[in-house]
Amino acid sequence: MRNFITLRVALLCVIYASTNAWAEAPTTFEKYPPLPKLTLQSALQKTMSHNPQLHQFSYTRERLLAERDLSALTPGYELGMTVENFAGSGEVGGFDAAEVTVALSSVIELGDKRTTRVSVADARLDRLALEKQAQTLDVLGDVTNAFIQVLTTQEELKVTTEAVALSESLYKTVQQRSISGAASDAEVMRAKAALAQSQLREEFVRQKGERQKISLAKFWGETNTQFSGVEGDLYTFGNPREFSELFSRIQQSPAIEIFASETRLKEAELRLAKTQNNADLNWQLGVRQLQASGDTGLTFGISMPLFSERRNGSRISAAIAERDAVLNQRTDRLLTLHERLFTAFSQRQQYVAAYQRLIQQIIPDLEKALSLTKDAYERGRLRYQDWIAAQQELQIAKQQLIETASAALLNQAVIEQLTAEPLTNFTSTGTPTPQSRTTGQQ
Repeated sequence: MRNFITLRVALLCVIYASTNAWAEAPTTFEKYPPLPKLTLQSALQKTMSHNPQLHQFSYTRERLLAERDLSALTPGYELGMTVENFAGSGEVGGFDAAEVTVALSSVIELGDKRTTRVSVADARLDRLALEKQAQTLDVLGDVTNAFIQVLTTQEELKVTTEAVALSESLYKTVQQRSISGAASDAEVMRAKAALAQSQLREEFVRQKGERQKISLAKFWGETNTQFSGVEGDLYTFGNPREFSELFSRIQQSPAIEIFASETRLKEAELRLAKTQNNADLNWQLGVRQLQASGDTGLTFGISMPLFSERRNGSRISAAIAERDAVLNQRTDRLLTLHERLFTAFSQRQQYVAAYQRLIQQIIPDLEKALSLTKDAYERGRLRYQDWIAAQQELQIAKQQLIETASAALLNQAVIEQLTAEPLTNFTSTGTPTPQSRTTGQQ
């Protein structure tokens, strides 16, 4: 019994010591370094290395290479045996009068068919390379869009955090005025409700950012985020190139070059179809043994299909129609890309101009108006509603600033995806950014 009590005391001491050690060392998890910020360049590199869609092309290329090796093979040989004049009636009954022929046969291809088959396989490999480039541009464009969305939400979170601070300041001011009898209890309740709403909005934006980070990480195959946020400037647009220069770049982009590659493939397939006009020679060389006399002799045969050119005409016509269809598809695709490029180019200019108007005129005026309204309210010269309205107008303008800058960058990403190269040289436009300004008055 004494030993049991001693054991219980020892266990309690261990538990107590462990609890104290845990309580006295709360910084155990703080020793881990914080998660790093993710740059756009890092996101693109991760996607290039680990995106499942892009890795599918390597398997397709292996298949096409195997098909090319198969196309380069010459016709194979066949070994056959023929038995004649056996198991009949009369003199050819049984096997004594049988004639056994063992022959080797193959095909002599005419019209350079093997070289043409290899050229078709090479054209398919070239088309696959351009398809991979086009798919890569699409995927990287999606990554850029997802990155911009996370960056936009981070800026929205700054604005909502500022709105919470403004609401707290307003709530405290109204409480003080209520104590002195200058504000009603209803105003205090409204200010308290406004503070709660701004806090809800802040949490909503924060959770939206977490979902967007998961959507971004999926591009390189991760199910959890290994970064705390993204690093970038939502308000840098650079100096764009002329539209004519951008459109000329589109005509050499993979989205258009793939049609040129497809045309080369159809031309190769057309040449392959034309080679079928030259009929192949089937030959056979063998040894025949006559069972009745025991003699042997050589056999040789050759054959060629007739009217091959006439029978192959439909195949050639179909190949010509497919080639011409590709040429028309290229023209239609180029017109579509021209429209998309002009739309993105025009919208980008529009949003950049709106951003400059907001940052240079509208937001400074609203910030000044909010400061004046606050001072006037504290002196009792304006109503509570006036202060709320001034604060809301400023918050709406700042949200509009974020949305405008985000839309400009999203359209810029579309242009870069279409032209397969950066739109700007990223030199400073001289436009002030919100980080260089005083944000709000409290």
